[in-house]
Amino acid sequence: AEATGYAKITRGYHLPASFVLHTVGPIYPTDEPQPSWEDQAALASSYRACLDLAARIPAIRSLAFCCISTGVFGFPRIPAAQVALYTVNQWLSEHPNTLDRVIFNVFRADDLAIYQSLLSGGR
Repeated sequence: AEATGYAKITRGYHLPASFVLHTVGPIYPTDEPQPSWEDQAALASSYRACLDLAARIPAIRSLAFCCISTGVFGFPRIPAAQVALYTVNQWLSEHPNTLDRVIFNVFRADDLAIYQSLLSGGR
């Protein structure tokens, strides 16, 4: 098992991607009403670790993220999306021309609605 906030890379082999980045996000304690600063920082570190690793591989020009930690790890979806968007936007600002595209891949309609709302200026 990997620690939260680190990333590893493997080849994509038979997938339509050349590489797969692997990270472990934080497990959210379900008895807490809102993510703490530490929970949010741990989630942000998972996104940054993937971005930093991708930046070291010249062949990687685009990156797709799933909703890290929001499945069985239980991180609340809205705060998770806020952390993801803020962290990726900040990283891209600090590393211009490193990646051409970052995709947020969602599997649920409510995740899509959250990302669309946040990207259009919602909270």
